[in-house]
Amino acid sequence: MKYRTYPKTDIAVSEVGFGLWTTATGWWGEMSDDEAVALLHQAYDLGITLFDAADTYGNGRSEEQLARAVGDRRGSVVYSTKFGYDWYAHAGERRGQQEIPQNFSPEFVRFALEGSLRRLGTDTIDIYSIHNARLEQVESDELFALLEDLIAEGKLRSYGVALGPAIGWLVEGCEAAKRRNVTNVQMIWNMLEQHPGSEMIRAANESGADTGYQVRVPHSSGMLEGRYTLETTFAPSDHRSHRPRSWLVNGIKKIETLRFLEREDRTLGQAALQWLLAEPRVMTVLPNIYDRDQLAEFAKAPETPRLTGEEMRRVAELAADNFGVEEAPMRYKGTMSYGDVKAPVNA
Repeated sequence: MKYRTYPKTDIAVSEVGFGLWTTATGWWGEMSDDEAVALLHQAYDLGITLFDAADTYGNGRSEEQLARAVGDRRGSVVYSTKFGYDWYAHAGERRGQQEIPQNFSPEFVRFALEGSLRRLGTDTIDIYSIHNARLEQVESDELFALLEDLIAEGKLRSYGVALGPAIGWLVEGCEAAKRRNVTNVQMIWNMLEQHPGSEMIRAANESGADTGYQVRVPHSSGMLEGRYTLETTFAPSDHRSHRPRSWLVNGIKKIETLRFLEREDRTLGQAALQWLLAEPRVMTVLPNIYDRDQLAEFAKAPETPRLTGEEMRRVAELAADNFGVEEAPMRYKGTMSYGDVKAPVNA
């Protein structure tokens, strides 16, 4: 494992992190708390130190799993969690990207923070992110003043913005770095879905922001692991089961153009992580982890050969042509008009 330190902080994190939405929500298959803790123990033993939870994942379950698994190693791990959803008043079962009401009032944020601190069994959260922030939250001086107060009170080490639930949120991501200079932005970014993540990175570079990035969905919902076939099916509770058939068919076609990245000493899934780690602003990647073999493969990714300049150029050329696949343009969420930036046309 290798490690990176967030700019202007002493927060060092593993290049591969562990996102607990796969262990606590059921969106990637059901997992017991005992199974989750065993997987988190394995992650720690493999050198993973960044663990990303959210108070809403399983209605507090992800934070409880994290405390149970690595609470006795608190000094050597980084807790990243999120806030904003009022699951206390809306605690019913939900699936996939179904959202519940958010609340960013000072009273609720403090209430939510105390709940997270209690479940995590800690006095301080290392990275506290606005969960699925909209432009209204990014523009809220009151909210960011509160976050600064919470740092001064010693309850937070840093704060950030997590973008979602679906891909998009261009303006929110750019403004979080350029206007707010947040420590962390969490976003979707991968070889198959490069927009708008690449533009967010560019905006941060142009403004000289001190922002680092956590990248989620680095394998494009598993596609870049390179294991799907036309016969692949997903359980009804799995959010991928709700995707159109064309997502699987077209995705497999795209993957075949990227097989050149596979080597004896590097799988396609590891290459997908190395593509992201070629960007210095990426602090950690958060692959969707749901079994032990997969965890071992991804944790070893930083030790595999970095992508060469020629490999990076070939990926860029393929992406510019949508990997040779004609399909309907990607549908994005949030505010997607930012200066002269335009979404790619996939045809």
